[in-house]
Amino acid sequence: MLSKKALSISPSPTMAIDSKAKEMKSRGIDVIGFGAGEPDFDTPLHIRDAAVRAIEEGYTRYTPVTGNLELKEAIADKLKKENGLIYDPAQIVVSNGAKHSLFNTLAAILNPDDEVMIPAPYWVSYPEMVRLNDGIPVTVETSENNFFKITSADLEKAYTNKSKALILNSPSNPTGQICSEEDLGMIAEFCCKRGILIIADEIYEKLIYGNYRHISIATFSERAKELTILVNGVSKSYAMTGWRIGYTASTLDIARVMGNIQSHATSNPNSIAQKAAEAAIRGPQACVEEMRIAFDQRCKYMFRRVKAIPYLDALEPHGTFYLFVSVAETVNKMFKGQLICGSDDFASLLLKNRKVAVVPGTGFGAPNHIRLSFATSMENIVVGLDRIEAFVNELE
Repeated sequence: MLSKKALSISPSPTMAIDSKAKEMKSRGIDVIGFGAGEPDFDTPLHIRDAAVRAIEEGYTRYTPVTGNLELKEAIADKLKKENGLIYDPAQIVVSNGAKHSLFNTLAAILNPDDEVMIPAPYWVSYPEMVRLNDGIPVTVETSENNFFKITSADLEKAYTNKSKALILNSPSNPTGQICSEEDLGMIAEFCCKRGILIIADEIYEKLIYGNYRHISIATFSERAKELTILVNGVSKSYAMTGWRIGYTASTLDIARVMGNIQSHATSNPNSIAQKAAEAAIRGPQACVEEMRIAFDQRCKYMFRRVKAIPYLDALEPHGTFYLFVSVAETVNKMFKGQLICGSDDFASLLLKNRKVAVVPGTGFGAPNHIRLSFATSMENIVVGLDRIEAFVNELE
């Protein structure tokens, strides 16, 4: 009775962990959640005010399917000023969150059995989105010893004559690593030589720490720009996860196809949220920097603490609000008579016995890792890490 394709899709482990933690909290259980990938800050006041004005002024009807012109012009101005990229508003498609933008992208470019190269560790939804659009996800294996960077040899190994696109996520969820200019140049050259489309997920571009900086791969050449579908949104940078506004910038042909798809799937994105997103992009940016500084402080603390806990290890994140922690040394150890065979067991036992919710790395293509989000209060981080340390110290 049900679609075989739909039945083959795995539920999101990040959403499952977050839902489980919230359900436990609703029953009065003191759970510390390191699962959710959303800022714990309120949406800045000037953005909320813009939404209120939109309601009061009756801006509650349909807009153009791909977003109103004012918002698309704001996005185009942002891309020119911050990323050095020139796009006409007609090349921009505004959707119901960056996840929707990614789905539209894959729906627009994939034919049955087209392959999409996805570097691992990867965001949990990438492979499932590819499958939902009749494509074949092909994992590009990377090494933690090389900071999870893609090498030309990695790409060559994954490439076939069916390769249609490469998904590039920098800064990376879940690892927090950033592609350098040299890395991006190599990837751009590889894809340009073979005509491979580049899906550049840049949703965390404003959450970068230290001396690192974000570079859009579309800036490397006109050919690279032609092959790139840039994906971004306001959710992470402006604490607007629930507002659901994402966007793409691409060639006009691809944008038109995405617009056609969206016209039948959802019609326009939320009209009020569009006005809020315009205020976010055009308005004062001090709020973004305040959040970034807070995340940076939490990042440094969490990284130091985790490095000091026995059997755990991690690379220092340079962006996002995640720490990707290796639990490989806990494999085959016991907790109160129960064997740990990987991150799924580690996460399950930790939640059950120490009331700390973490995301196992299985869904990220890294079964011996867990992801910790530091998009939560410092108080929660301190208490949660204390509990993790106590849990690990009981392993036999």
